[in-house]
Amino acid sequence: MENKTYQLLDGKAVSAQMKREMAEEVARLKAEGGKIPHLAAVLVGHDGGSETYVANKVRTCEEIGFRSSLIRFESDVTEERLLQEVDRLNNDSDVDGFIVQLPLPKRIAEQKVIEAIDYRKDVDGFHPINVGRMAIGLPCFLSATPAGILELIKRYGIETQGKHCVVLGRSNIVGKPVANLLMRKAYPGDCTVTVCHSRTRNLPDLCREADILIAALGSPEFVKGDMVKEGAVVIDVGTTRVPDATRKSGFKLTGDVKFDEVAPRCSFITPVPGGVGPMTIISLMRNTLLAGTKAIYA
Repeated sequence: MENKTYQLLDGKAVSAQMKREMAEEVARLKAEGGKIPHLAAVLVGHDGGSETYVANKVRTCEEIGFRSSLIRFESDVTEERLLQEVDRLNNDSDVDGFIVQLPLPKRIAEQKVIEAIDYRKDVDGFHPINVGRMAIGLPCFLSATPAGILELIKRYGIETQGKHCVVLGRSNIVGKPVANLLMRKAYPGDCTVTVCHSRTRNLPDLCREADILIAALGSPEFVKGDMVKEGAVVIDVGTTRVPDATRKSGFKLTGDVKFDEVAPRCSFITPVPGGVGPMTIISLMRNTLLAGTKAIYA
């Protein structure tokens, strides 16, 4: 008997709530004469996805009451010039946190740029120091998507202790950190975690064992109804642009989960769009607030 009463994990609603909470905190900071958090974003070139993400980040900053700066470079910028800009932002005491929007042009070494960022201003949570601190359970800036996933789990009161969580994907941005966080001795956490990837054998069988399934492969509608057990919690991180002639944009955003097949079997499931996406941006904002108030790195 399929469960028709699944609940949507509404990232849009949760992020709106968090936005209000942070706006109140910024108003209080202002009233007390404190420094308003300042986020800077560096954007290279004119990639459509990156343009949209950065525009959303700048707009969300304004809505919360943060200061924001957008620094643009053409796609022919040299690695040396970009590293100079990172150094300038590291040394600008007015900038509390900054991001270099990825992906960068192929000839620029992304890892070199990430490692050049002062980890105390690394609100994306990609610097090896922040990643290492996360791995051993020290306070740090958490990578925004995993942080957003944990916040969704927490706000919906989903039980995690002793649960089997299966993560599809082993990227440094989502798969590895979310697996790490769900193993930690805390809530949300205390899960038994299995990480699957393109070389995993018997993948559908492993998915069927999951109490919590996190799909972060970037493979549209990979997870089908017969891969999910009754009552599972399914979190879909995938957002792939799939051509759709019926839409003005010419495409639709599609997740890694075949929603119509999978949803009836779930207790909770994220929609795409409107699930993990809004939580990623709001988690970056939380890191900016933590950076501005020196809550992690004094």
